[in-house]
Amino acid sequence: MKYGNYSFIKLKFMSRIGRKPILIPEGVEVKIEGQNIVTKGPKGELNFNLPQTIKIEIKENKISLFPLNKIKENSALWGTAGAILAANIKGVTEGYEKKLEIEGLGYKAQLEGQDLVLSVGFSHTIKVKAPEGIKFSVEKNTITVSGIDKQKVGQIAAEIRMIKKPDPYKGKGIRYAGEIIKKKPGKKVVATTK
Repeated sequence: MKYGNYSFIKLKFMSRIGRKPILIPEGVEVKIEGQNIVTKGPKGELNFNLPQTIKIEIKENKISLFPLNKIKENSALWGTAGAILAANIKGVTEGYEKKLEIEGLGYKAQLEGQDLVLSVGFSHTIKVKAPEGIKFSVEKNTITVSGIDKQKVGQIAAEIRMIKKPDPYKGKGIRYAGEIIKKKPGKKVVATTK
């Protein structure tokens, strides 16, 4: 298969994600600036630096990716690039969010401007600054982390959870919404007989 001055080799281990064309919905603009792919939509703009071994083509509102050589690692890069571009398109149109729940007596979360302030059993409160492109919201004992960058939303949610991971005995702490914590049985007090 020919693409410009490049010859593409059909890989035996073709990536199912990589070879699948990515649809560009109405209201989304995808621009190729060298290896930098700019995705603009109603919710914002994201950039992705395409690996040098992958080439991109946009035709009739469809993105197609092609590997340049027959190297096994290229198949993984091909699939990853396709998944990231699809995630960026969803991010600039719908956005992403992760929900976390706080459980524990006296544990709470509140907003201070754009930042998140946590009271989770320490002698002091913990402030989590909202990075660029990330928004926090709090309702009762639920924290919502939202943004257009899937990777960044997931990373910030994981960092918040790490502040006070759920206790394996009582389940107190910060967990993902719907996460099931396997509780360990407490130590049983054995009465000693004289």
